[in-house]
Amino acid sequence: MRVLSLLWLTTILFSTPLYAETVVINAEDDWAPFSSMRSDKQGVEGLSPSLVSAAFNSQGINVKFNAVPFARCLYEVERGKVVGCFDTSITENNKNKFIWHKTPLFEEGLSIFSLSTSSDKNLTAKDLEGKTISLTHGYSYPNILMDNKKIIKDESPFDDTQLKKILLKRVQYGVINTTPGTLMINANRNYKGKIKIVGLIETSVFYLNFSKTHKDGQRMADIFEKGMQEIKSNGTYKKIEYDFKVKHGLINLPPK
Repeated sequence: MRVLSLLWLTTILFSTPLYAETVVINAEDDWAPFSSMRSDKQGVEGLSPSLVSAAFNSQGINVKFNAVPFARCLYEVERGKVVGCFDTSITENNKNKFIWHKTPLFEEGLSIFSLSTSSDKNLTAKDLEGKTISLTHGYSYPNILMDNKKIIKDESPFDDTQLKKILLKRVQYGVINTTPGTLMINANRNYKGKIKIVGLIETSVFYLNFSKTHKDGQRMADIFEKGMQEIKSNGTYKKIEYDFKVKHGLINLPPK
């Protein structure tokens, strides 16, 4: 019996790591509901940290998040100070700067917002030529927008500032991701009923970008991709996504 116990203990010790590895990831601190600092300042919350944690945890990796502004999020990864950052879309400007995993974190519309009194609808980037639009400083935008010199671009520090500028008629349009923009409008009586979506730039695809200069960049990118595939196949991804949509009123639940 004692021999069996020793064999069992030996198996446990050599098959299970004594300490799980922990990876430190930069998380955007001001992009609710996808990734933002919690109200108590004790960490981040949103769809992205939930998905990133689940993917890494499925591969036996713990995650610690650094909540930082998006510009710093990217800068530190590019310089190799941190192994990864989210949420990032791939553009011509950044596609060769980072390591990208194959399976996206999620997709999200990049919408055009304007005053509710506007008769505009179904606008595209081409329709913004000659117009003044607001963009958020430090964010990644598609080349179809940024390379068009005929579009007059005004920078704002935050998405919320874009909405304020629309109300004050300082800009004609704001370009904000659909879900954050809609939730901000619905939560603020100064915006609700006064600003609406009038078009779509594109449906953006978001990733956790990994560092080319960090020693663990490629290894963690490979581990994360395996984790994303696993949570997609075992139903974890769908469960997290569903709970997220219910929490933010983005899905209609059947009556009880």
